[in-house]
Amino acid sequence: MFERILALFDKAVPTTPLPPADAKYALGALMVRTAMADKAYLFQEVEEIDRVLARMYGLKPLEAAKMRAQCERLEHELPKTADLTAILTETISQEEREAAVAALWDVVYADGNRTLKETLLVGEIAGLLGVDPKTCEAIRDRELANWSETHRHSAT
Repeated sequence: MFERILALFDKAVPTTPLPPADAKYALGALMVRTAMADKAYLFQEVEEIDRVLARMYGLKPLEAAKMRAQCERLEHELPKTADLTAILTETISQEEREAAVAALWDVVYADGNRTLKETLLVGEIAGLLGVDPKTCEAIRDRELANWSETHRHSAT
């Protein structure tokens, strides 16, 4: 009898289909994973992911938020970082891979606090994408300078 009751609940909960495992959603899922690496998925990080998705893919704010929600689901369903990066390496150019690494650094800096776990994860992802450590470091430095410049102006 208990199993029959549970079966009713299973039918009552609608399931959302998994988003397509394409480069856009894989990058979004990697941004979500990076934001969650320190076990604190903060509003500033969510906001930055939405901003990056909107900028990169020409989305309106609501569309970007919906896409991020789907990316959160994909991040949860594909537990291996290598699976997500494989989608990117198969479909995007080296220049786009470097832009993806820049997007990850944007998310890391969104809350103003770079943790070791986030840094290590971005390094791992960059390596899986074929972005060498020196280039990853240069991208990190550039994104930090951009973040610092933006936040210095917004603080005044």
